[in-house]
Amino acid sequence: MLSIVYSAGLSGIDGFLVTVECTTNDKMPQFEIVGLADTAVKEAKDRVLSAIDNSGFALPEVSLTINLAPADRKKQGSGFDLAILIAILKATSVLPDELDLGGCCFVGELSLSGEVRPVNGVLCMCLAAKNHGMRDIFVPRANAGEASVVDGINVYGVDSVYELYEHFTNKRRLEPLTFDRSRFSEGVYDFKYDFADVKGQQRVKRALEIAAAGGHNILLIGPPGTGKSMLAKRLPSILPEMTFDEAVETTKIHSISGLLPEGVSLITRRPFRSPHHTMSAPSLVGGGANPQPGEISLAHNGVLFLDELPEFAKNVTESLRQPLEDRRVTITRASGRITYPCSFMLVAAMNPCKCGYFGHPTHPCTCMPADIKKYLAKISGPLIDRIDIQVEVTSLTYDELSVPGAGEPSAKIRERVNAARQFAAERFKRVNMPDLEPIHRNADMESRHLALFCRPDAGASELLRGAYERLGLSARGYDRLLRVARTIADLDGSAEIGEQHVAEAIQLRSLDRKYW
Repeated sequence: MLSIVYSAGLSGIDGFLVTVECTTNDKMPQFEIVGLADTAVKEAKDRVLSAIDNSGFALPEVSLTINLAPADRKKQGSGFDLAILIAILKATSVLPDELDLGGCCFVGELSLSGEVRPVNGVLCMCLAAKNHGMRDIFVPRANAGEASVVDGINVYGVDSVYELYEHFTNKRRLEPLTFDRSRFSEGVYDFKYDFADVKGQQRVKRALEIAAAGGHNILLIGPPGTGKSMLAKRLPSILPEMTFDEAVETTKIHSISGLLPEGVSLITRRPFRSPHHTMSAPSLVGGGANPQPGEISLAHNGVLFLDELPEFAKNVTESLRQPLEDRRVTITRASGRITYPCSFMLVAAMNPCKCGYFGHPTHPCTCMPADIKKYLAKISGPLIDRIDIQVEVTSLTYDELSVPGAGEPSAKIRERVNAARQFAAERFKRVNMPDLEPIHRNADMESRHLALFCRPDAGASELLRGAYERLGLSARGYDRLLRVARTIADLDGSAEIGEQHVAEAIQLRSLDRKYW
């Protein structure tokens, strides 16, 4: 007898539908799985047979052949266990022959006792099932919350094989789980760190506000103890709230990586990733035999903070160059190519030299000139050129440090950031650009967007000309300068880019001439 049920697999952050076919023959009992299955899938035979036995079902003495289609696409992981078991129960008439499973998708790993265990990437697989017209999906109870985020498909959380059997034989029906969107924004702005705790550093706060409003990359450079890391950790508290689509895409990446916190259905707070400087290039961009997302993808729609930037290996920092431009990374292996999104804000912090006091007004630097040059040379010109804002973090005076009371809170700064983002969103909506991808922040603007939205007035154009020639900007640097000026104008609520906007953008991009 032949039975057909459906499951789903993963390719990067995208799921794909897998047809699980089971046929039985009155031959010597054996169990074969075909369809380009990896080791974890082939081992399913032992888990499935034990789960069937320990759930109280008796199978006839038959030969079982399982085919996972499409047969030319690699199947990985243990998520096919549940679908294989259901296909066997249907083919051996343990489940009623008249039972229609055509619109059902099954995902989950089995224990030897028949318990259904969670797997990674359920949200991606649920989206694939919905897009292929499935009406119901059965997933492990622990994964049901993230799957319920998807509209248009009934999500059932399953604890055991026997519970699923009772559902299909109408002994005890399972209830579908629904996602409460009204709780989407709960706790989004309950941050541990707030800008109200920061004394002084008004220029740096202003630079971070501009970076948040436009999604720009920023470099903080200064001596030890000036608050570079402290300021960077407070950046998420002024970033705009994620849209629902952004939250789903971010959750997909964390789901396939196995990093979705227990009990969390949807990541609603922008990620803040701060890897240690001993990391490798594959850890940053992604990799492995079965390519997994790296830190740049885990920071998608959020912030990647690289503290002590020169301490990272040169090949690690250089691997950022292409993702910063393309906002996606493609990992190629013998088994195929996987593309992960990586639209993130790069926030980097560094000392100006090994001892940290080069250029300090009171503390003498103990480094030799050649050592300073060697230290700064760890950061290449092309990487610096991709950082929109460069700001110096100076030591505070006693008067600044001893001022009583709190500074401006993050909530106030965030209001201005949200207003600037909304101003930009209205501008993007007014122009019909069907041939261009939709953009949501100024940092994503391409050359064609710049021609439409970044037209400086006469005075600003003259200032730009002087800066381009005097600072020796590249074409990329010129475009990034325009983007920052556009963001500063948005914060002012100005439709036109004026001299004052360009002047401030130039000041925020000229620090590399001092050190490099």
